[in-house]
Amino acid sequence: MQSFDVKTPPLVDYLESLGGNVSVVEGIKVINNFDTLESEINSLYDGVGLRDISHYGIIELKGKDTLDFLHRIGTNAVKDLPKENITQTILTNEKGRIIDKGILVNFEDYQLLIVSGAQKMKVISWLNKYIISDDVKPADANEKYSLLELLGPQADSFVTLICGNTVNNIETNSFKIYSTEGMIFFLLKMIDKNGNNQFWLLADQINAKKIITYLVDIKGPFNFNLIGEEAYNSYRIEQGIPVAPNELNDLYNPLEARINNLIDFNKGCYIGQEAISRLDTYDKVQKYLIGVVLSNTETQGTPVDLLFENNDAGVLTSIVYSLKLKKQIGLAYVRRAYCEEGKKLTVRNENGDRVDASVVNLPFKK
Repeated sequence: MQSFDVKTPPLVDYLESLGGNVSVVEGIKVINNFDTLESEINSLYDGVGLRDISHYGIIELKGKDTLDFLHRIGTNAVKDLPKENITQTILTNEKGRIIDKGILVNFEDYQLLIVSGAQKMKVISWLNKYIISDDVKPADANEKYSLLELLGPQADSFVTLICGNTVNNIETNSFKIYSTEGMIFFLLKMIDKNGNNQFWLLADQINAKKIITYLVDIKGPFNFNLIGEEAYNSYRIEQGIPVAPNELNDLYNPLEARINNLIDFNKGCYIGQEAISRLDTYDKVQKYLIGVVLSNTETQGTPVDLLFENNDAGVLTSIVYSLKLKKQIGLAYVRRAYCEEGKKLTVRNENGDRVDASVVNLPFKK
């Protein structure tokens, strides 16, 4: 039997000791759940959740040419990114297809590029491919950093328990170092899919454990929960958030994935720019990421084919039973001709069984 190395991010064992149940996703150990699925999802929508995202790929980049280099190869303008600021960019291949989406954090003397855990080594290899005479040195930094995420409508108020009211003075898409209650960490402030403030806490393993313990103990009146990947996966599908490798991979381009906001169409050349510009200019995008509701709650497995009257209509890329919606739902790349809300399609499972489905605009609404 072929064996595979399973990677264990630094906080997983500690979180397991706090009641977390472990599963393996894309060869990486993650916390599947803590409390009930219902309570975790409720915190994401109506309260605040703390999620360990140390399984994301953390790439440290050193060298004076880093921002210039990333500006030349990525879809977004980053060369003038100010110190202590954050932005997002997409890395695409020569055909304009997605390698991964990255969050770039500028520490001035070095930068962090945070990508999906599944694509980290591919991204590092891809960066090295284009580094010729540039002073840029990418390195795997997951052993050095732990990363936590606070999200939900109460995150704004909850984060003041650890950072005080000074957090209100931090501009969106920027970060600040904090030293409080014997903990040292960087607080990153961004915007989530719902337009709410979203916070990442970046620290070493020792301080990350202290942060988790402190927030669990001090949660007070907040609707707070530690969040596992099962609840987050349901939430992110309901919200229409694409991830690698399901939706973000080299079968699709950023226009199809509807992440056009991470493309600067005025900045000039980057890898894949010609293909993406041609698709945009001549309105040639043939499929889009969209929601699908399925009639059979037992449908499992992705990717699977979508049909319209026996014609190829697209591919179902993610699927979950939504407790919030009481429906089996999924994300799919659907051909443009069939993207109309309410369009009736058919899912063809790998064993040939067929299930009725209908198209829904994202995000899903109850």
